[in-house]
Amino acid sequence: MQFVHVSVRDAVAEVRLQRGKVNALDDDVIGELRDGLRRLADDPAVRGSILTGTGKFFSFGFDIPEFLGWSREAFTGYLERFTALYREIFAHPKPVVAAINGHAVAGGCMLATACDARIMVGGRARIGLNEIGFGSSVFAGSVAMLAHWVGQRRAQEVLYEGTLYSAEQALAIGLVDATAPEDGLLDAARQVAGRLAGKDPAAFRSVKGLLRQPVLEDMAARERQSIREFVEIWYSEQTWKKLQEIRIHG
Repeated sequence: MQFVHVSVRDAVAEVRLQRGKVNALDDDVIGELRDGLRRLADDPAVRGSILTGTGKFFSFGFDIPEFLGWSREAFTGYLERFTALYREIFAHPKPVVAAINGHAVAGGCMLATACDARIMVGGRARIGLNEIGFGSSVFAGSVAMLAHWVGQRRAQEVLYEGTLYSAEQALAIGLVDATAPEDGLLDAARQVAGRLAGKDPAAFRSVKGLLRQPVLEDMAARERQSIREFVEIWYSEQTWKKLQEIRIHG
């Protein structure tokens, strides 16, 4: 795979995004993540996974400049595939821990909230769903996952304000589960993944399914409509103007 690197040590896989300096998400990255995680789900030698990035970004989120050249129909198809990916991660039968090595913004934050736990590097890294700040909406599934972790009232605050939180701030509101220094991040994530992977696989899969099913049902009921609404706002005159001002370096 070109943009996603997968390695396995001691029954725990490391799934690493490596697309430029900011790990922006496009169709190729989504497809590689989906295929890699599906293979890990079917591999009996793998008991759990760590999802991380390379450099100073976990992920910037969508590759906005690329999508400005897409038709509504093509972009809607991408959104359907992206939301299907985070639902697959959220329902993955084995533990998935996010090792948030840097900024996790918008779609990058959504991927992190799809995981079973989030360990975030301290320092200058920021995490959040800042879509409202550039005139965009979010998806029903992303709201459901966020509320699952931080509660409905806090989710409203996160989404209305569009704040990008430091690791310490994110920990205080329950958006991440722990912080770690840069040189200890992967070890901390591996410790959590290893502990969860040590559970009986069938029992873990069953318990996780019971915990996730109500949220997944909520996603299924509202996701398609939220994508249509997202597209309408994305292509509106005001939002389109703001999107054209966004630059990705690297």
